[in-house]
Amino acid sequence: MIKHIFFFTLLIAASLAFVFLLLPFFEPILWAVTFAVLFSPLHKYILKKSKDRHSLSAFITLLLILFTVVVPATTISIAVVNEGTDLYSDIRDGVYDFSKPLAWIEKSLPIVSDSLSKVGIDLEKLKEGFSNTALYSSQWVATNLLNIGQNALTFSVLFILMLYLLFFFLRDGHKIVELLIRVLPIGDEAERHLLSKFAEVTRATIKGTLVVGIVQGTIGGIMFALLGIESAVFWGVVMIGVSILPAVGSALVWGPAALIFIANGHWVKALILFSVGALIISMIDNVLRPILVGRDTKMPDYLILLSTLGGLGLFGLSGFVIGPVIAAFFLAVWVMFETEYNPGLIK
Repeated sequence: MIKHIFFFTLLIAASLAFVFLLLPFFEPILWAVTFAVLFSPLHKYILKKSKDRHSLSAFITLLLILFTVVVPATTISIAVVNEGTDLYSDIRDGVYDFSKPLAWIEKSLPIVSDSLSKVGIDLEKLKEGFSNTALYSSQWVATNLLNIGQNALTFSVLFILMLYLLFFFLRDGHKIVELLIRVLPIGDEAERHLLSKFAEVTRATIKGTLVVGIVQGTIGGIMFALLGIESAVFWGVVMIGVSILPAVGSALVWGPAALIFIANGHWVKALILFSVGALIISMIDNVLRPILVGRDTKMPDYLILLSTLGGLGLFGLSGFVIGPVIAAFFLAVWVMFETEYNPGLIK
């Protein structure tokens, strides 16, 4: 008995020490796992075509991820850093007045202003809060992206580590999964179900949030550029971020922009932006999400929102993806608990 207690105490202590040792590399490990899970169907297809040459198929998949995801994301991040920094300076110096739409509503639609006053909303405070939100939001995004540039050496090391781990996760992923199944004391069938559910929910959630957001932000950014709005790349990325918000989403960006056009007398531009925003950008969610996600695999919207905000708070911009991945694992564990243990507890 003492021997077993000592062994399991040693096992737990060694495991905790190992986890503590890996904490500085938590983000690259989780990014590598995320990419491996997301691109596992592609890797399996390439593996089949390469006649089960694991190293070659892993290398080809890694190159595809690098050139289709990582390089474009890095290029856009550099543009966002530059535009975000300039935009923050312009907002701080008063070049842009983001309270102008509310001022136009107050002047041109007094009934709206009166209605807001009746429910206790001070329009002046609302305008001040709107300007401060725009200032702090641009500052937060620019600062987070600028920190990556200022810590270029650390970022480069972690990035290379992520690619290195990703190669082995792709090549030896099936071996790692089998090892986990053998080691974990839950039961082989339950463990396979857990890992399968985690992969399924992760892919569905990332596709249903990130891909839909990217499409919305891309269309929105292109429209901003065509209509002559400065920092179009920055605002496109902001649309990607706010696309996780239920109901409103990217309308929080293109809506005020359309009102600013109206306030400045640019009615045609306002009509074009509003039409594209309402009929195309906002409808993308309803069209693409069911195709990419399916019916029963995606996390609830409120859980995606909370996990994304929590991820952003803990990990910075990386948390936009890392937060939902952790939530997917949380959901998979509880689904397994409901399936495997809850019936026994009820009995």
